[in-house]
Amino acid sequence: MELRELVENEARAARDALPHLTDAGVSEALRGAAALVRERSASILKANSDDVAAASARLDAGTLDRLRLDDERIEGLAIQLESVASIAGLERRGERWRQPDGLEVEERRIPIGVVGANFEARPNVALDIAAQLLKSLNCAVLRTGGAALATVTELVDEVVRPALAQAGLPPGAVGLVRSAEREGARLIASMPELIPLVILRGSGETTETLTRVAAEHGVRALAHAEGGGVLYVHGSADPDKASKLVTDSLDRLGVCNRLNLLLVDRAAAAQAPNLVACVRRLNIEVRATERAAALGLDAHPLDVSIGHEWANDSDRVATITIDLVDDLKEATTIANEETSGLAAGIVAEDADAAERFLDAYRGTAAFWHASTRYTDGYALTGAPETGINVDFSPGPRGPVTYRDLWLRQYRVTGDMSQRR
Repeated sequence: MELRELVENEARAARDALPHLTDAGVSEALRGAAALVRERSASILKANSDDVAAASARLDAGTLDRLRLDDERIEGLAIQLESVASIAGLERRGERWRQPDGLEVEERRIPIGVVGANFEARPNVALDIAAQLLKSLNCAVLRTGGAALATVTELVDEVVRPALAQAGLPPGAVGLVRSAEREGARLIASMPELIPLVILRGSGETTETLTRVAAEHGVRALAHAEGGGVLYVHGSADPDKASKLVTDSLDRLGVCNRLNLLLVDRAAAAQAPNLVACVRRLNIEVRATERAAALGLDAHPLDVSIGHEWANDSDRVATITIDLVDDLKEATTIANEETSGLAAGIVAEDADAAERFLDAYRGTAAFWHASTRYTDGYALTGAPETGINVDFSPGPRGPVTYRDLWLRQYRVTGDMSQRR
């Protein structure tokens, strides 16, 4: 059987499952999945060990770390499933009003249908996305990076589908592209009749390509390709707070919401050497623009664009960029125009300056005295995300959770007296 036919079959099975999903049934299935994760941890770890061994020669250390599961991470998967099971289902009823002619109009939130998802080789993402889609009463066709295929297959076939069946729901509600071929990703982004929406995560180049494929085929895409947190140190910044935010924002390097670009105001230039020292103590390299380098910092020259995302640079992931800016306006201009628009924060004791920065920044999340590492669905909303959408278009933006995965429908009731 050709790959296209296999993917179509998975999508049709998911579509057929749609009418059977209920809030209560999904919650029961997610609790069952959590129990099966624990019960079948040995087989999950075995599949994962095989994946890691096969990929160890071709993946960098950061990517291997995201691929690898252990007992603690297995328990984390179970806890997260239980957490999603326990939160309230999506409120389906919106506003209601009566028109002058007597028509009763109510806004409703209905499921999208079958949603495709292409994501990096991170096994936990498979459960995150499947759980969020089921929680919103949508069905899924998943496609993971080839390095994680054995682990994700184990999670789908031995955890998610049995849990759905135990809850009296069709196991096909969660489908899987059972091939490491990249063609599988292209297919789920090119079947509008079966898969009208696709969630795209992973490297910028891959996601950009798949977004174009989706657009060409009339499939809507929620894309998470680029990130990189920005921190602006205002002239009124408290040095201790600035140092702590820099350190707190670099606890993990291979994630999109870590500190990527440090902007220091000229009025705070005296803080720059200490901030660079904080970064260097973490064994992280600093790359400085020409004007920042003029301060005599312990940094190398910047040899890429100022918004270059180091988390996606496998050879130099342990790196940040530092620049010196003239004022708050320039800081917000750089954050808005030179970076992905994921997240930016400010350190400032001047509340008016902080408010102006927050108002001027157009990215998905803006922070005052808090780390951009909080740009995360679970951290901000209590629900794991399917990804972070940085598009400048109507619809879900920022961390996308089950609360965002719906279509608007108007329900209209008349009494036969209305005419147009």
